[in-house]
Amino acid sequence: MINEDIQVQPGEEPVKPEIKYTPGANKLNEYNWLADLPFDPLYNEVVEVRFKNTRKGFYRNVNSLKLEVDDLVAVEASPGHDIGYVSMTGFLVSEQLKKMKTRPVIDELKKVYRKARPVDIQKWEEARKLEVTTMLRSRKIAENLGLAMKIGDVEYQGDKTKAIFYYLADERVDFRQLIKVLAEEFHIRIEMRQIGARQEAGRIGGIGTCGRELCCSTHVTNFISVTTSHARYQDLSLNPQKLAGQCGKLKCCLNYELDCYIDAQKEFPSREVPLELAAGTAYFMKMEVHTGVYWYSTDPRIAANMTAVPVARVREIIQLNRKGIKPDSLLAGPTNNRMERGNDLLLQNSGLDRFETKSRPREGRGKNRPYHRRNERKQN
Repeated sequence: MINEDIQVQPGEEPVKPEIKYTPGANKLNEYNWLADLPFDPLYNEVVEVRFKNTRKGFYRNVNSLKLEVDDLVAVEASPGHDIGYVSMTGFLVSEQLKKMKTRPVIDELKKVYRKARPVDIQKWEEARKLEVTTMLRSRKIAENLGLAMKIGDVEYQGDKTKAIFYYLADERVDFRQLIKVLAEEFHIRIEMRQIGARQEAGRIGGIGTCGRELCCSTHVTNFISVTTSHARYQDLSLNPQKLAGQCGKLKCCLNYELDCYIDAQKEFPSREVPLELAAGTAYFMKMEVHTGVYWYSTDPRIAANMTAVPVARVREIIQLNRKGIKPDSLLAGPTNNRMERGNDLLLQNSGLDRFETKSRPREGRGKNRPYHRRNERKQN
């Protein structure tokens, strides 16, 4: 915001208007673990600038400005200029450039013109106020043209000469006529940019099934593809309603512990091999990855007579079956007996009333007092 109510008395120098803004929490910000180091002009050639809707880029600091994180700057755009926040400076920028698969040529990067002036910020604020009304109007225009698309958001450039329209579409859309109508309606340059359902959910935000804010709206910026095999590795129920997030796609958090589950199952025996016993055949039903336990049933279709078998015992039975030997039972040795007792105790302590304190009734009170004691007291 700009403080414009400044009165200058005769003979006094004009005071520059004070620019106040609250950057707040932004998932595009990077943690500067080198913030305590002194300013080094050698690493001030390139800075990273962030904009709206997870958009950011690298720019050349051609004027050798002393820029810090969250500074508002005017940068080069095509055409005109744009306004954004500085999100990364110094040595971290060079490290970030090394991570990129296609490292850009520094001389070809766009330029940082200057720190944003009050006039630049005022024009930028006016452009931002038009974004909601422009989005709603563009939705009506797309609906009238019969296009199978949804315009999710509009981002105006800092100089109010260009706007980016973010849209969602399941199929390829011919929006050439839409661009012509939008250009005539708003008198600006139009850029159409397609986004996915995950990016749309991250832009809107919300609360996930875990009770926390959506990961895509807090810290996730690179969306990695998620498949049902990720759920199979973690032995999760293949229920679409439980595995899908608010965007309608598989939850991004299925990737978080995937590597841990894959490493734990490297030495596990195959689950597709049934175990041949002297009394019949045992079929795999489910497993507990981190405890190293397979659960087997006597029926291949339903969970009947479930038995927990350690992975080492499963591997041993498979080796015996290959030699033509059928053991008498799935469990053998004192280790399995301890496992059975542990499972029984777990089931006994899983009741809803296990946290309630049970009080014992006292004798000799009210109607619960024995009859002969009440008679003795009356006689006395």
